[in-house]
Amino acid sequence: MSMIVEGGAEKATRREWVGLLILSIACLIYSMDLSVLFLAMPAIVADLDPSATQLLWINDIYGFMVAGFLVTMGTLGDRIGRRKVLLIGAFFFGAASIFAAFANTASMLIVARALLGIAGATIAPSTLSLVVNLFRDESERNRAISIWGTAFALGGLIGPLIGGVLLQYFHWGSVFLINVPIMAALLASAPFLLPEYKDDNAGRLDLLSVALSLLAVLPIVYGFKKMAAEGFEPLQLLPVVFGIAIGVVFVQRQKVLEHPMIDLALFRIPAFTASLMVNLAGVFFIFGIFLFQNLFLQLVIGLTPLEAALWSIPSSLVFTVMSFQAWRVTNRLGPVRTVLLGLMVNALGTGLMSIAAYHSSLVGVLGASMVMGLGFVPVILTTTGLIVGTAPPERAGSASAISETSAEFGGALGVAVLGSLGTVFYRFGMQDADLSGLSSADRGSVTSALGTALEVARSTGNEAAPWLDLARDSYAGGFALCCALATGTLLLLAAIAARVYARTELDESRIGGH
Repeated sequence: MSMIVEGGAEKATRREWVGLLILSIACLIYSMDLSVLFLAMPAIVADLDPSATQLLWINDIYGFMVAGFLVTMGTLGDRIGRRKVLLIGAFFFGAASIFAAFANTASMLIVARALLGIAGATIAPSTLSLVVNLFRDESERNRAISIWGTAFALGGLIGPLIGGVLLQYFHWGSVFLINVPIMAALLASAPFLLPEYKDDNAGRLDLLSVALSLLAVLPIVYGFKKMAAEGFEPLQLLPVVFGIAIGVVFVQRQKVLEHPMIDLALFRIPAFTASLMVNLAGVFFIFGIFLFQNLFLQLVIGLTPLEAALWSIPSSLVFTVMSFQAWRVTNRLGPVRTVLLGLMVNALGTGLMSIAAYHSSLVGVLGASMVMGLGFVPVILTTTGLIVGTAPPERAGSASAISETSAEFGGALGVAVLGSLGTVFYRFGMQDADLSGLSSADRGSVTSALGTALEVARSTGNEAAPWLDLARDSYAGGFALCCALATGTLLLLAAIAARVYARTELDESRIGGH
């Protein structure tokens, strides 16, 4: 089939929309794999008996590998073909899923999860850049990117549900085996439904740049995750500083290569850089605030994990529905107005969240998260389209990978920085707590974090102690402070972005492609 030309724009046919469906299902599986493992962990622990260190790596190695290989896979797609990279990744994703499902030691499962992460890194940049190639009409392209984004949102929403059903009746390996038929369908249909696209003048992939990119990204992500998990310690800055130093070397090498792995000229496009910063900041605050929110519902409000999940369904539905409908907003307002208005709505949501957190209001927090979804989703999907659309077509794979890598960084950084800020506020609030009657070890636990304070209260029979109320109030105060910081930053970002976009002659018909 060929595209239909209407009014100078090439309209997509059924073939392109079916191709989008296949790409979206692949994205959904990729997104599910980020969350479904948490449900299987108790069964995995009982079966494989991993050490504490092995358990950490089983959880984290997938995300590390995805973050580390995104830029490499996006750039490789520009060189050898985006469809080819996607198909290679799909094959190895399916094979690694089988390996993971039948792993009989913790070490085997860690290796399998690492291979899944490397293969998974082909999916996000390849699928996004192929969406750009499939849809040439602006309205259709905006809609396609919304559907692409919906797949990621749905993966996070239904992943735990599907995983829970499978774990109820089958071995924990079943959560990996569900990937196999999807990847097989992608391998069978993609050659007929998806176009191939590559840069014929890209040159060879510089292996030293690949190594430098991994040595830059992985330590930074690792350092931020350690901060988020254990609280800030000065030594945790060492891997971050090391990664930044290697990143400087990486950038210097790109300047002298005839065919660089990342085209630094992309960052001289104002709309590209502004959209990238907005994208990163949006993910930074949404990840950090939602970490607070999930803990707030359980530790401050006192909900069980199941009750917290059920109460969170309305805001999850807002995110999913908005992902599917965001293209209507973008088509009506245009990409620039969508981004600016979305930032202000998101800022309104974080402002309401700050007030609700301060007053420990369950309904207020959940309502504020719904407002945040109304603003956040159009911003993220529209800036994603701007990032790819303002790049030259032959660099769409690289631009897609930069977009996804910034999101990975934004999420890890948001959880670490806002989590550490909240911890500092909590400890400051607990300075004057009357902890007489507790041992020195228990006093240290109470003043370090709300979770450990609740454990001490339960174990010592002090669940009605005044210091426990102060602990909850201190956590809520830290949550409120981070939300207030987000509000001010998002409004400032909207003002800066408005100035940058105003100085740029942005042809909105090119957004998301050429």
